Amino acid sequence: MRKLTDFIEKQSFGVCNALGNRLGFSTSSVRLSFVYASFFTFGSPVVLYFALAFWMNLRRALRRQRSTVWDL
Repeated sequence: MRKLTDFIEKQSFGVCNALGNRLGFSTSSVRLSFVYASFFTFGSPVVLYFALAFWMNLRRALRRQRSTVWDL
């Protein structure tokens, strides 16, 4: 069961982990608040989650240093 949980957390963009670290909350409480908010507001926090995931991936791509234009 732990392997399945680790796999899902690794594939879920790490948004809850990043928010938890930045705000000083545990990752599980941030994840639980996303789930509760999704139930109460009919899925609108899912849009926020994907927007944050896109922003995190964009920042990670912009921070990557390339030595030349031809490097991938």
